[in-house]
Amino acid sequence: MGHTYSDCLYHVIFSTKERRPFPLDAMQRLHPYIVGIAKQNAFTAPLVGGVEDHVHLLLAIPPSLALSKAVQLIKGGSSKWFNEEYATQGFAWQEGFAAFTVSRSQEGSVRHYIANQQEHHNKRDFSAEFIALLKKHGVPYDPKYVLG
Repeated sequence: MGHTYSDCLYHVIFSTKERRPFPLDAMQRLHPYIVGIAKQNAFTAPLVGGVEDHVHLLLAIPPSLALSKAVQLIKGGSSKWFNEEYATQGFAWQEGFAAFTVSRSQEGSVRHYIANQQEHHNKRDFSAEFIALLKKHGVPYDPKYVLG
């Protein structure tokens, strides 16, 4: 797409299926793999963070790629890798995801938030965090379905 210029940053969050916790060291090994998936598919994941039951991604996606397609590529590729590396674990991601646009003026605070997930989750669990983010950004949700 010649003559098209964009700066599209997204804060994307999704959890493991049924928020099943997996060993933190295994989840952290997954983070660089996610960065590689993005690179292979012509977008970037400048930062990946999370804890045992979910991930937070900062994604830079070109206008030629739909956000949902980028997330599908990450979730599909990373679950395949995880299940090959940890064959007995039965790893899967939740069906949906949440995504919020990030302005350059807020990028630093989003990066800090993503990078400090372990500390953050000493105070608040994933469910409370997820619902608080939806409310903060004015995203309507149905409590029956919000957590998959």
